Amino acid sequence: MNSNSLINETSPYLLQHADNPVNWYAWNDRTLSKAKNEDKPILVSIGYSTCHWCHVMERESFENEEIAKVMNEYFVCIKVDREERPDVDQVYMDALHAMGLQGGWPLNVFLMPDQKPFYGGTYFPAQGWKSLLLNIAEVFKTKRDALEESAVKFVEALNRDQFSGHQNNALTEESLDKINANLINGFDRVRGGMGSAPKFPMPVIWKYMIQYLANDEHNELSNQLHLTLEKIALGGIYDQVGGGFARYSTDADWFAPHFEKMLYDNGQLLSVYSDAYKLKPNTLYKHAVYQTVEWLNREMLDESGAFYSALDADSEGIEGKFYVWTDQELKECLKEDFLFAQKYYNASRTGNWEHGWNILHRRVDDVNFAKEKSLKPEELNVLIQSMNDRLLEKRLERIRPGLDDKILTGWNALMSKGLLDAYKAFGDRDFLDLAINNVNYILSTQVNGNLLYHSAGRQIKGFMDDYGLVIELLIETYQITFDETYIEKARELTEYCLDEFYDLNQKFFYYTSRSSERLIADKKEIHDNVIPASNSVMAGNLLKLGTIFENEKYTDAASYMIAKLSSLTEREPRFMTNWAVALHLKLKELYEVVIVGEKANDIRNELSKHSLPNHIFMGTESNSDLPLLKDRTAVNGQTTIYVCRNRTCQLPVHTVEEALARMKL
Repeated sequence: MNSNSLINETSPYLLQHADNPVNWYAWNDRTLSKAKNEDKPILVSIGYSTCHWCHVMERESFENEEIAKVMNEYFVCIKVDREERPDVDQVYMDALHAMGLQGGWPLNVFLMPDQKPFYGGTYFPAQGWKSLLLNIAEVFKTKRDALEESAVKFVEALNRDQFSGHQNNALTEESLDKINANLINGFDRVRGGMGSAPKFPMPVIWKYMIQYLANDEHNELSNQLHLTLEKIALGGIYDQVGGGFARYSTDADWFAPHFEKMLYDNGQLLSVYSDAYKLKPNTLYKHAVYQTVEWLNREMLDESGAFYSALDADSEGIEGKFYVWTDQELKECLKEDFLFAQKYYNASRTGNWEHGWNILHRRVDDVNFAKEKSLKPEELNVLIQSMNDRLLEKRLERIRPGLDDKILTGWNALMSKGLLDAYKAFGDRDFLDLAINNVNYILSTQVNGNLLYHSAGRQIKGFMDDYGLVIELLIETYQITFDETYIEKARELTEYCLDEFYDLNQKFFYYTSRSSERLIADKKEIHDNVIPASNSVMAGNLLKLGTIFENEKYTDAASYMIAKLSSLTEREPRFMTNWAVALHLKLKELYEVVIVGEKANDIRNELSKHSLPNHIFMGTESNSDLPLLKDRTAVNGQTTIYVCRNRTCQLPVHTVEEALARMKL
C-alpha cells in the first residue's frame, strides 16, 4: 500500500490517514502554494484522532478508491488535526457558522485557491459526498465568479468587529443576580446539568457556582451544583471501574457516554470535584478525584512527566467496546460477587444498553448503598475495590482504544491545575508531585525564552489559550509552593502576551501572535466553551498578577475586558461563564493573604483546605522583594499571617482560625 505525504507527520490523527488513497497534504505554506500554482480549489478536512464520525467518514469515503480518485483529480486535499492547529479549525468553523450551518467534526470546508471559504459541512455519507465533490468541481469550472463573490462575503463576515455593540457597563452586584437568574433558567432540575441531551460536563459553569457559593448562600445554585456532580459521578459517563470522565453523555441522564476521554475535561473536573468537596465533604467526590488520578497515572502519563491528549471512543472499530460488559462476562470475572455487582452497577441479563451490553453505572452513592445492604461502609469499600480490581485486570486484556499521544501545552496546564486543586483539598503529596513534575516539564521543554510551543516535538508557536492556561497554572503553582520562580515566569509570559497578542485598539488578545502564520481572519476568543476562552482566562490572570505585583496596568486591562463584555455575560452566562468568574473576582475583590515565617507552607496548606476562591496567597519563610511581602516579618519570631485588601492590611495574626475570622469565614 502506498502512503501519502501525511506519513511524515507526527499527529496521530494525520497518521491515521497516511494510507488513504486520497492524496492528503498537511496544512503548510508548500501545500497552500500548490493550490495556487495548480489553480485548484482546496478541500480542508478537519478532525481529531478520537472523533467517532471522523473514523466513519474515513471508512466510507476516504478509503474508497473511486471517491479518492475524484478528490485527487479536482482538489488539493488538506487534512488538519484540530487539536494541533486550533487556529485553522477556529477560522473555518466560524466560516461554517457564517454559512448558517451547524458546526461539528469532521469539518469539511471547500476553499478557493487563496484559502477563502465558499461551502462546507460536517459528516457526509459516501454517495452524497461523491455527488457533492463532482458538483463543486463543475461549479468551480463554470461559475467561478459567483464562488469568488460568495467567498469574499464570508471572509468579510469572519473579519467583522466582534465587539461592535458591546458597551462598557458599570460593574455591580446586580450583574451577578442576572447571571444567576439566566443560568437557573437552563437547569435540568431532575437530572442535573444544563438543558437536554446530549449533555456535556461544563466545568467552568460549576467553577463559577463554587466560587459564588464560597462567598454567598444561594440554595438554587447549591442544589444544582451538587445534584449535577453527584449524577455525573454515579453515571455511565464516569468510568466506574477505571476512573476518568468521558467527553459527553448521549442521553439526558449521564448514562450512555460517547466513550472518548479527553485530558482537558478530566483536568478541569478534578478541579471542580476537589473544590466542591471543600464546600460539601462528599466521599463520592473524593473517590472520583482519587480514581481519576489513578487513571491518569496508568493510562495518560508519559515518562517525561507530560500527559497525553486523549483516548479514543472506539476499539476494534466499535464505540465503547473496551468499557462495556455482557452479563456472562461479569459472571465469569466476578464469580461469587456477580449478583452483588449486578445490583451495585445496575447490570442486567439482557444488557442495559445496545447489543446486550451493560454500561456500569450507579443510582445511589456508597453511603446509601451500604445502608440498603446493611453493610458497614468499610466493608463495602473493600468489596468494591476487589470487584473493580478484577474488572480492571480483565479489561486490560482487551484491545485498547487508540491513544492520542500528542502532548498539548494548554491541556497539560489544565490537568496540572486540577492536580494542584486536588492537593489543596486532600493534602495528598502524590498529587502535588505529579503536578510539579508536569509544570517543570512545560517550563523546560515547551518554553524557549518566552516563546511557548503548542505541541511537544512540533515547532508550532503557542496560541493565546496555551499562554493563558500556563500563566494561570504558574500563578497557582506559586501560591502552593511560594517558589517565586513560578510567579516571575508568569509575569514574563504575560508581558510577552501584551507585546505579541494584545490589540491596543480593542484591548483584547488575538488568538495568534503577531509573528505567527497569517490566516484569512485574525480571531479573538471571547466565548467560553468546555475549555474557557483565552481572553477570559487572561482577564483573571491580569487581576491576580496585578494584585501580586501591584501593577495597575494589569488590573486596568482586566477591568476593561470584564466591563466590555459584562452585558453579554449577563445575557448568555452559559457561554460566558469564565467571564462571570472574572467578574465575580472583580466585584468581590481579592483578599491578599501574606504569610511570613518558618511555618509559612504549613499554614498555607491548612488555609487551602477551606473554600477560598477570592484569595491570593503570598508567602516566604525568610524575606522577599514582592511588593506585598517586602519589609514584612514574622512577629515575635512566630509565623505571621497578614490579611489585606486593596493594599490595606488588618492587624497580623498567628493562627489559621484567626486568619479565617479576618476574612469573615
